[in-house]
Amino acid sequence: MFRYRCNRENLGEKIKSFSDFGKVSPASDNCKGGVITRLSLSPAAVEARKEIIKRCEKIGCEVVFDDIGNIYATLPGSENLPAVISGSHADSVVRGGNFDGILGVLGALEAIETIKRENIPHKRPITLVIWTNEEGANFPPAMFSSGIISGKFDKETLMKSKASQDDSYGATFEEALKNSGFNGDETNRFTAEKYFALLELHIEQGPVLESEEKEIGILEGVVGMVNYHITLEGLTGHAGTVPMGYRKDALYAASKVIIMLHEELDKIDTDGTIVYTTGHIEAFPNVHTNIPEKVTFSLDIRHKSPEVIANAVKVIENLPSEIEKCKLSYTPQWTRKTTPFDSVVVGINEDNTKALGYSYKRMYSGPGHDAQFIADMVPSAMIFVPSIAGHSHSELEYTPTESCAKGVDVLLNSIIELSNK
Repeated sequence: MFRYRCNRENLGEKIKSFSDFGKVSPASDNCKGGVITRLSLSPAAVEARKEIIKRCEKIGCEVVFDDIGNIYATLPGSENLPAVISGSHADSVVRGGNFDGILGVLGALEAIETIKRENIPHKRPITLVIWTNEEGANFPPAMFSSGIISGKFDKETLMKSKASQDDSYGATFEEALKNSGFNGDETNRFTAEKYFALLELHIEQGPVLESEEKEIGILEGVVGMVNYHITLEGLTGHAGTVPMGYRKDALYAASKVIIMLHEELDKIDTDGTIVYTTGHIEAFPNVHTNIPEKVTFSLDIRHKSPEVIANAVKVIENLPSEIEKCKLSYTPQWTRKTTPFDSVVVGINEDNTKALGYSYKRMYSGPGHDAQFIADMVPSAMIFVPSIAGHSHSELEYTPTESCAKGVDVLLNSIIELSNK
């Protein structure tokens, strides 16, 4: 069967053009793809969204947005059927790269443009979606709007989410949405009745595809995770007067607990696919002449097996109540279950990758994506393309245009196939 390919020059133009929305100066000479700060609903994000809308309307798409600011641009099909939907997010973290999220939007746009330009038959309408505030970098949490739509989050609560980075365009999400001009109608929201299947193209954000020399990642799902805060409480005192034997140093105790956790977590996963991270530490009083009295650190654990996650929780629960004369306590922050993607849609992605002659790897995603929430509503799946050296959420994030285009090729053919079912 014939397989279509996207226009490399057109895709390259899109990637380059959108690197200007929220562009900031790189700090490294190794930056290849552009550095952006495009916080959700910020002026830079609004301009990027307007440009997407302009391009969608130019090819005959009908554009609407819902009450959370999600954008839906639909190319009509030959029949009045539930649509195939594809896209991602256009917002970024602070000083992020120009591929995370936006590639999925530009890839869907390129696919729809190809279908329109080459007059490719499709029974179902095809919709490009831009999910609002996927990163949650200014208005937490992450996967904000898809979480509301899928019933994971409460809209009323999240509308009050306060700006953590920049409140100049809205102190809360509700204010920012109103000021953006993208506060639409709830009747325009994604529903299971309106849509047949979802596909999302994304960069891997890790080093696996590149290191294994694979061109495409066929996503089988998104791994489960738990996140805990672990606290050590000791006693402060002057750094120069309290002898070492008298101390209750919470930071010293915390460092021992972190090492203990690493050693024990490594034991429960013999194939080495568990990942765990302490990415946030708070110390009190955080003064260089004081012994730390209280330290709280985060622990993020991810794995696709619910059994491995359960065993990891047991490791936390079995921590001693006291270490180095400091009291230990822990508090769960959030969890998510492993989300499998639809086997039929995954199979379609795999078949098209094979037919295009691209090397691939079946894999799970460690990071969360909007597709994982929508997967509870309609058949969904994702496609990954490699990230050079695994860089993401940084100015070193980069994927060559040809690698991006191969992902768009798979996306394009899967959209066509699904749109004719």
